[in-house]
Amino acid sequence: MQNILKWFTPLIAVGVAVFLVFFLISINSGENKSDLAPLKIESKVVAKEEKKVWLNHFSQSQRLGYFYPVNEVLIKVDLNEKVLTSTIYKLSAALLDPYQLFCLKEELNNHKLKYYLKRDKSGVDLLIYSKDVKKLNSLVRVLKNYQISAKVSLYKEDT
Repeated sequence: MQNILKWFTPLIAVGVAVFLVFFLISINSGENKSDLAPLKIESKVVAKEEKKVWLNHFSQSQRLGYFYPVNEVLIKVDLNEKVLTSTIYKLSAALLDPYQLFCLKEELNNHKLKYYLKRDKSGVDLLIYSKDVKKLNSLVRVLKNYQISAKVSLYKEDT
């Protein structure tokens, strides 16, 4: 086996060398390539067909000196009108532990209310803003079952 491997490596090297020689000869053959014509680059400009848009009709008016106000918009806003405010109620609840937070979130999902959690050094406060005071009062009664103290008050904006 060692005798075969001893002669196998030089045979592969000679085979690769013969292949490279024939390959290089075929690439660099002595054919005269002077009769080849140079390449011609032809470029054709394709004119894009203009799309018909209804606004283009206005830009081609027959009357000279007049243009249709296509891009102009007139909006009248009466800023003297008073905006009517509605009564907004705020439910606030101080949360002491994670279990109370879990129970509160479940009840809020049941009542379909959106809420805001405010965290600071003193703890976590839950704020709910709603126009429906009955729904907030029913939530306060349910939260008493979980020993969560909550209170409903009028929401006053700081302006």
